[in-house]
Amino acid sequence: MRSTAEARRVTVLNTAVSVFARAGFHATPVTAVAAAAGISEAYVFRLFSGKLGLFVAAAGACFDRIADAIEAGAERATGDSPEEILDAMGGAYAELIADRDLLLFQVQAQAVTDIPEVAEAVRAGYRRVATFVQSRAGATDAQVQQFFAYGQLCHLIVTAGLEQVPEPWARALTAGIRHPGPSHP
Repeated sequence: MRSTAEARRVTVLNTAVSVFARAGFHATPVTAVAAAAGISEAYVFRLFSGKLGLFVAAAGACFDRIADAIEAGAERATGDSPEEILDAMGGAYAELIADRDLLLFQVQAQAVTDIPEVAEAVRAGYRRVATFVQSRAGATDAQVQQFFAYGQLCHLIVTAGLEQVPEPWARALTAGIRHPGPSHP
């Protein structure tokens, strides 16, 4: 029975990331997540402490996927320098955000950091990722800051579709940055 609940929890979290990505925290009812996951709203409430608990847990799951991806990227690095490891991590992250739902969920979560529990979940996720990036790559504070700055620029490029805008300002923002095409798992 417990393994069934754990499996359902994972399914609900993955579904929640996709559903909240589309309409955000405030506009998404738990019924929409439950329906998309193929379970009852009551069961979602048994698994999570309300809508906020579900959203916070989904944020944690989102950052788990990010951490796993950049760790795998670091393992694929072709060299040992901080630059080479950071580049491999960045490449892995670029592949990950081809999942538009994961990318948009991050944007939605950042948009509601005025809710203390969401703010703490977002900070905890970034803390985990930044700590890993710095320690695994042996990167300086400036390198970690640049890594995250490029990540946020990637969010802008992908969400706004800037790679398809043939204007000088868009070319300036996208110069040298390419992403895999969008996916919707």
